[in-house]
Amino acid sequence: MAQVLALIDDIFFQSKLTETARHLGVEVRTCASPDALDAAIAQSPPNLVIVDLNAHADPLDAIERVRLSGEIPVIGFLSHLQTDLAERARAAGCREVMPRSKFTQNLATILARAKSES
Repeated sequence: MAQVLALIDDIFFQSKLTETARHLGVEVRTCASPDALDAAIAQSPPNLVIVDLNAHADPLDAIERVRLSGEIPVIGFLSHLQTDLAERARAAGCREVMPRSKFTQNLATILARAKSES
């Protein structure tokens, strides 16, 4: 089972995510689009979905689709100046939205929490 799915198209940040997950023994799978995220959820529902709200692949649509697929928690991250986008993400179904800096700072804790929920 994929413990964490992530809609992230920033290759640098994907590397940071996967490296942190590897150190914690957390399985992470990245998806490039809402369709790929849907397929991954159908194959093996995750404990957590992480969404880069600045991804090019329509992150708000992805969040809405995750919400419709069940009770999977979604955490989104973005620039701290994007308050309107943060509100739209919450309205779409994002359980938690945080600035990229806070997300990065708490990444190990977030991933460890997802692992413990498996």
